[in-house]
Amino acid sequence: MRSTGYRRTVAALSVCSLALAVSACGSGDDTASGKTRITVNCMPPKSAKVDRTFFEQDIASFEKQHPDIDVVAHDAFPCQDPKTFDAKLAGGQMEDVFYTYFTDARHVVDINQAADLTPYVKELKSYDTLQQQLRDIYTVDGKVYGIPRTGYSMGLIYNKKLFEKAGLDPEQPPATWEELRADAKKIAALGDGTVGYADYSAQNQGGWHFTAELYSQGGDVVSADGKKATIDTPEGHAVLQNLHDMRWTDDSMGTKQLLVINDVQQMMGSGKLGMYLSAPDNIPILVKEKGGDYKDLALAPMPGGKGTLIGGDGYMVNKKASPAQIRAALKWLDHMFLTPGAGFLGDYARAKKADAPVGLPEPRLFTGAADAKDQQVKKANANVPVDNYQAFLDGNQSLTMKIEPPSAQQIYSVLDGAVSAVLTKKNADIDQLLRDASGKIDGILARG
Repeated sequence: MRSTGYRRTVAALSVCSLALAVSACGSGDDTASGKTRITVNCMPPKSAKVDRTFFEQDIASFEKQHPDIDVVAHDAFPCQDPKTFDAKLAGGQMEDVFYTYFTDARHVVDINQAADLTPYVKELKSYDTLQQQLRDIYTVDGKVYGIPRTGYSMGLIYNKKLFEKAGLDPEQPPATWEELRADAKKIAALGDGTVGYADYSAQNQGGWHFTAELYSQGGDVVSADGKKATIDTPEGHAVLQNLHDMRWTDDSMGTKQLLVINDVQQMMGSGKLGMYLSAPDNIPILVKEKGGDYKDLALAPMPGGKGTLIGGDGYMVNKKASPAQIRAALKWLDHMFLTPGAGFLGDYARAKKADAPVGLPEPRLFTGAADAKDQQVKKANANVPVDNYQAFLDGNQSLTMKIEPPSAQQIYSVLDGAVSAVLTKKNADIDQLLRDASGKIDGILARG
């Protein structure tokens, strides 16, 4: 699941219009012009003026450096629409170079719609500098089928001003769920509609956060072989019991439930919420759209200290692409997204001039010298209070990074029911909820 649906440069963007001819998507080499032509998606829409301009500038500079390559970008909202994604692949309407969430990678390979990049990946200059755990997401049975572009991990956003008002140390965010519960109770005691901790429980978002909270406890949603649910465990019970107790015993989660991301962001931006789980990309939304202030918003690692949910996106190449198109695609990816301190994601100086936030702790894509360069350029152009995110960066070093489960959206829909039940029914039977959800998830996994 996406962290927010928006990032500074990822405003969830494009589906090649179904009205376009098939040749406008997976197009083949344009031999008439003597150039290799590639179609790409996830171009920011015209409504995202700054990002659109950056994207166009970067394509223009790429084509100037590579006059033998013609890049045709398609935009729409969102980058990937789950309702049309498989149909586009099966119908031959997918672009030559197409956007995917991390959770899509295996599926696209399984239905034989991705080009094998293994013979060509050595031509991607940045490949060896990318984090191994992100590369592994697009590696299936030893073969490379995609390239990661961004990554995020879940943490805890908290309001430093409310921490101070509640007599808490804003430089010592809660490290355990017990500490979070105690802090949330103190924040809620401020009154005047203040909520200590909020969580999602609708539109599959409750299941997404259940998963993140389960990971933080050291649990898992499905077995290692992907065949059985593993939520009816002490860790799964602890997740639901904690939510139930904060809601009904502590009264620290407020009375309004069945919340989704926009509700919680609005609460945090208005200064009425102490804490919620999120990735760093929520912070600029809280400021620019919800009325928050950068100086008040800090980020800590996931409570629990055992694990965190990671997600992100990348690009795959259409199985119909020619070798020349694959090579052109890799050059384009290097130029646009994978050069430290440059390109659409990394030109921090350009972003700063456009008043886009610079200095958030993610995405952190690179390792070694490439990471050092990227962080150096980011720090030099930072326009947000980077010290507010140091706890998140430090704490993440010791956490196990875990991707979303298979059939994530279907599973999240099931888990929504368990989360919403404990938040809306004081006498919810947690053991029964977990047994019922386990059976439903087993059925989803059996169907594949």
